[in-house]
Amino acid sequence: MPSFQTFKDLSVTFKKHPVTDDLVTVKDKAAIVQSISSLLYTIKGERPFQPQLGCDLYKSLFEPLDFATAGVIRSQVLDVLRRYEPRITITDIITNVDEEYNGYSVELFYTIVGRDDTPVAVEFFLERTR
Repeated sequence: MPSFQTFKDLSVTFKKHPVTDDLVTVKDKAAIVQSISSLLYTIKGERPFQPQLGCDLYKSLFEPLDFATAGVIRSQVLDVLRRYEPRITITDIITNVDEEYNGYSVELFYTIVGRDDTPVAVEFFLERTR
């Protein structure tokens, strides 16, 4: 039987478990996806005592909607995940301009360190908020 690491984090919903009254946890892939989302949507300087934690994606969303900005977004995602998410190895990031919806579609491909799972793909869409 193969041994592998398991990961567990608190859910960002902070809901109470109906049986144990503890906070609900998320495990393995769900925990990592939650962490990735948190890192990408945290603005640098937002966390006290950790001013470098996070990503300045929001600044790029107000730049021209072009391939150069898509490249900057790709670099920002790569940098923050390499720096703060040691549980994954990024295999590819594809960032495309979506002129129809005025934003960027981002596809992130990674493997989980210490596991023999199939590679994971996460897709998200970045757009300006009003």
